[in-house]
Amino acid sequence: MKKLIMSLLTSALVLSMAACGKAPASGNAEQNGDFTTAVAGKLTMATNAAFPPYEYVEGGQITGIDAEIAAAIAEKLGLELQIDDMEFDSITETVKGGKADIGLAGMTVTPDRQEEVDFTVSYATGIQVVIVTEDSTITSVDDLFADNASHVIGVQRNTTGDIFATDDIESEGKGTVDRYSKGADAVQALKTGKVDCVIIDNEPAKAFVAEVEGLKILDTEYAVEDYAAAMSKENPALYEAVNTALQELIDDGTIQGIIDKYINAN
Repeated sequence: MKKLIMSLLTSALVLSMAACGKAPASGNAEQNGDFTTAVAGKLTMATNAAFPPYEYVEGGQITGIDAEIAAAIAEKLGLELQIDDMEFDSITETVKGGKADIGLAGMTVTPDRQEEVDFTVSYATGIQVVIVTEDSTITSVDDLFADNASHVIGVQRNTTGDIFATDDIESEGKGTVDRYSKGADAVQALKTGKVDCVIIDNEPAKAFVAEVEGLKILDTEYAVEDYAAAMSKENPALYEAVNTALQELIDDGTIQGIIDKYINAN
């Protein structure tokens, strides 16, 4: 009887230790017990699919750099990728509230955003540029900061273009900022004369200028910044899994390959 009791206790201890051990990062959250996701078996990506070449709709499907990066991360974690398209300024709250696992939308790491969400390692460098009409009197970024400047600047709401223009220009009384839900709407406002310029990321800027006649990008850069994936502060196990997977994809050249596929084509 004593031997039987000891055997049962030993078996219970082994099972308990196994349950506390860390499972491999493959399979869905319900199976491996290592991390949880918003939807079991899926990696849910929140994005704004109007930001080519990082995310855009083609043939009814969301594609682009961020979509392919998310798919590569999901594959490493043994998950199915689900992409939820929404307004850009809803992404942070959606991730923070646990309704999406990652926010990938050409999102720049900023101090204010870091108070709301955690960011993974940076996977790309972004450049903020200024789009103007070909006959614009704005010939360089410096013109936006001139003593007598009073330009109307178009931006996509809550992007770093919005943040920079608000902090650097509007708050200094050197112009006003018109905010749009999509970068394309801001560009259209420029084309129709409602704004004097648009501040936006370089790659989408190139795509917009290629599509809309009469526009150009100023030679001088407005700002350089780092892109990363936004994640909830309340799910450290998932953050660790995603961040590790992303770093591995950076190290083996997968991420650069995805970026080159889209950037070089533009």
